[in-house]
Amino acid sequence: MIGLLTSGDIFAIGPNGLGATYEAAQENITFRVFSSSATRIEVWVYDQPLGAAEKARYELTAGPAATDPTIQVWTKTVTVDDLKSKGVSGTVYYGYRAWGPNWTFDASWAPGSLAGRKSDVDDDGQRFNPNKLLLDPYALESSHDPFNAQQTDGGIYSTKQTNVDTGTRAPKGIVLAPRAPAFGTKPTRPFRDEIIYEVHLRGLTRNDASVPEAERGTYAGAGRKAAYLKEIGVTAVEFLPVQETQNDQNDLQQSADGDNYWGYDPIAYFAPDRRYAADKSPGGPTKEFAAMTAAFHAQGIKVYIDVVYNHTAEGNSYDHGNHARLLSFRGFDNPVYYEVMDDARFYRNSNGVGPNLNAATEPVRNLIVDSLTYWKDVMGVDGFRFDLAPVIGNICERTCFNYNKFAPKSALNRLVRELPVRGADGGDGCDLIAEPWTMESYQLGDFPSGWAEWNDKYRDAVRSKQNKLGFAPIPPGEMATRFAGSADKFQDDGRKPWHSVNFIVAHDGFNLRDLYSFNGKKNNQPWPFGPSDGGSDDNRSWDQGGNPALQRQAARTGLAILMLSAGVPMITGGDEMYRTQFGNNNPYNLDSDKNHLDYADATRSPNFFNYSKKLMAFRSAHPALRRKEFFTGQDKNANQLKDITWLTSDAQEADSGYMANPDNHFLGVRIDGTEAGDSVTSIYVGYNGWSEKLPVQVPANLAGKQWSRVCDTAAWMESHDNFVAPGAEESIPSGTYEVHGRSVVVLVER
Repeated sequence: MIGLLTSGDIFAIGPNGLGATYEAAQENITFRVFSSSATRIEVWVYDQPLGAAEKARYELTAGPAATDPTIQVWTKTVTVDDLKSKGVSGTVYYGYRAWGPNWTFDASWAPGSLAGRKSDVDDDGQRFNPNKLLLDPYALESSHDPFNAQQTDGGIYSTKQTNVDTGTRAPKGIVLAPRAPAFGTKPTRPFRDEIIYEVHLRGLTRNDASVPEAERGTYAGAGRKAAYLKEIGVTAVEFLPVQETQNDQNDLQQSADGDNYWGYDPIAYFAPDRRYAADKSPGGPTKEFAAMTAAFHAQGIKVYIDVVYNHTAEGNSYDHGNHARLLSFRGFDNPVYYEVMDDARFYRNSNGVGPNLNAATEPVRNLIVDSLTYWKDVMGVDGFRFDLAPVIGNICERTCFNYNKFAPKSALNRLVRELPVRGADGGDGCDLIAEPWTMESYQLGDFPSGWAEWNDKYRDAVRSKQNKLGFAPIPPGEMATRFAGSADKFQDDGRKPWHSVNFIVAHDGFNLRDLYSFNGKKNNQPWPFGPSDGGSDDNRSWDQGGNPALQRQAARTGLAILMLSAGVPMITGGDEMYRTQFGNNNPYNLDSDKNHLDYADATRSPNFFNYSKKLMAFRSAHPALRRKEFFTGQDKNANQLKDITWLTSDAQEADSGYMANPDNHFLGVRIDGTEAGDSVTSIYVGYNGWSEKLPVQVPANLAGKQWSRVCDTAAWMESHDNFVAPGAEESIPSGTYEVHGRSVVVLVER
């Protein structure tokens, strides 16, 4: 766990205290780093991050870890006075040189020499090379990206360039002075009450004229949008990766070539990306990130971050190409940090980008737990979304892939216990969200208790029903299962509807507007709209015949289905104001003004913007839509209403034959509000998936009650924002209601 404030070493991470830590009233600095196979490790200390030689070198001593004697930790404590005597009187920058079985220590070695070298890689997969200055895996900030305006030669880090020394040019860790956490009071809501807004941190404000120019695209700028997100109804903001990654070159030229915008290529798991800080001075990104979380917390908004513990930026081995780098992990203990094959020159890759981070080993599991604990307890983060999460459930240390959610020592289970996961009724703890698939492992519904998951079955059902009429038959029963929280995926192991994170679009693919405006991806457009390689060809999208009014209607209908479903809804940044990505469904490399949010979209599509806000407010106002438990189809309080009733267009309860028939395109649902303590007796949702209007019988009221219209997503109501303000709902008499094609109507019973 994080060291206690009273110990003076708040930044001593984990029970083994790894990292570089000020101690004894900041009179000493202790350097601690893990390696089970090194034979010598030195820490080299610099007074500048780039272009200068080291000021001091210290040899570390190996010993057993505090909590596990089988784990070897290398340690050195130096005095601040000694550093000053050597010329380091300000910020302390540092990196490591490591020797091991494949490259033994030779006293004649000097940077750039081959003294002591036996091989670049040995039979156990070790790749020690003292010519490569290594970034501390527990560094709290990184001085700069490996490639930048001053250091454009990426080849220097390659395992092929054995004798090229990187000391003056490599990223370095920064020793940060202790400070108390300052991220405000965290929201303690149950996860089921969230509406998640997935957005790129830089893209959130880079185009925003309301933010001071120096803060656009930064943590400080993002904090200024907290009031906006609260206004539109968002309760949790989920940022694409913010851990240090290679992105400083994105602005060097107006091109998407080689750019990394999304950030799914981490270099340092504890360090907030310096590029996203307005204050780029040492310690600035850390303080600014915590201040940002405080701003969101002040508005009652949780902060989630997307984390990537399945691979790193070091890339594959040289046997797979020229992208392999010795930046950090690989140079300390390659087969511990990465999963190697029987021929240890090669790696197991289940993520499509680089070697699997080896979560089957205790040091890697510790790294994951320690990193997330730091982001939670020091930086103020409320929850995490895990990219390709099955990789950290892999219990195979070498050669194979074996996902096992039952292994008690797995990172998946340790996180639930040690962070810990937030309870069903809220309180302290974390919200954990898995992307439940990799290239070779699909685990939807198969994560440990406490984990929520991105539900792609929900996404695919809604997309197909809306956009593939006549091509991809979706029976009413499939829609009902997804609408009610996907019990088929989550209920069997005791999980709840809110463990399903429902989404129709995400960063990876079309956004909401484009899903209903394009028949296929348009990724080959020139800058600033592209080009972007890759991107799925199976988008289940449709341009609604090219009719803009019907495109907006389809987007409203999809958003309504999402916000009315049991589970936790997620939208992408800008969906609320009908943002477009101009048909690009894989803009991972587009750090351009056409891929950043444009708040003028809200004025271009004011009705859609107002509709989105009203829809999210409606969800938040009605606990019947935010189910704690799965529906049972029973009347639990004897009020003559089942907790949920599925209805045909003539208001009859749908039988199994109706629900299984893909030729039936109407689905009505009546939800008992009284069982959830709702302000209304019941909520009725009618979805007409057919292309033509349909006269629908309004269900009979309970005694003394009546129906009122809240929402209709059809084009005829667009000038009224497709929504009626609370208290001004229009009474709907018994009889029929005409539900337009491909639209949703919402009634409440009072």
